[in-house]
Amino acid sequence: MSVWVLGRAAPRFGACVHAVIRAVAGTAIAATLVAAATGLATAGETVVNLDGGIVATLNMPDHTAPVPAVLMLHGFGSSRDEVGGMYKRAATALAMKGIASLRVDFLGFGDSAGDSGDITVNSQLDQAKAALAFLNANNEVDSKRLGVLGFSLGGGVGTLLASDRPSEVKSLVTWSSVGDFEQDFRTVLGDKAFDRAKEDGIVGLDLGFRTIALKQAFFDSLSKRKIDDAIANFPGAYLTITGSKDFSAAYSERFVGLAKNAAKEVMMIPEGDHIFKVLEQDQSMAQSVIDKTADWFSKTL
Repeated sequence: MSVWVLGRAAPRFGACVHAVIRAVAGTAIAATLVAAATGLATAGETVVNLDGGIVATLNMPDHTAPVPAVLMLHGFGSSRDEVGGMYKRAATALAMKGIASLRVDFLGFGDSAGDSGDITVNSQLDQAKAALAFLNANNEVDSKRLGVLGFSLGGGVGTLLASDRPSEVKSLVTWSSVGDFEQDFRTVLGDKAFDRAKEDGIVGLDLGFRTIALKQAFFDSLSKRKIDDAIANFPGAYLTITGSKDFSAAYSERFVGLAKNAAKEVMMIPEGDHIFKVLEQDQSMAQSVIDKTADWFSKTL
């Protein structure tokens, strides 16, 4: 079966995907070199294998158990440490506040098994639920104090997870989250990608740094769930962080208005882009996102 490869994804979100993979690759290499030199990974971190071939990193703080924990869900085309190592850095910041974390590679990405072409919103939601169940089953984790952090597409998936598991997720934070699965991906990938997938059942996309084949099931899944409804259904604390120059900024105020809990907030970063300029020499913007996130979970879990 032949696969048509269309042109590069649109800028903004599409451009950030290019940067994510380049940065993730560099971060992974650096982490490997550090581990080889010291004989261990970052203190308190353990690579774990979940059911179904999902690989994750569990970071446990040096505090008396049980401790609160945060599940971290990466964005489209990324992996568990995230662009510029932002999730790895966030895990360290959380640990310093006595909060554990589990950051996962969705199937088909990072070190996890599977084919990236099999991605759907529903499949990633199921994987997120499995990861949440893993935290619930950990005796060192306080199952009544669980949070979720989602970046970009992971923000949308994380919001669905919080809505579907309202008794388990106490606090939700999203970074540059998608606001409408179908609309946002039409903007990123273009109508031609949707049309080609509908015609052939699969479409190849040039993301600039690599190509990826997405099946019709992915495009079908984009219209199944509405993030507005998920936020309105979630009773827990809610923080959304977005850059003023990112597409996600258009959703922030509406989403906070839909949130039920009194603990709700928008952190709008002036001049911020989709990845909070994490690949630039000045790390102040990215660090402010990490610090705010750690402080939020410390207060709401």
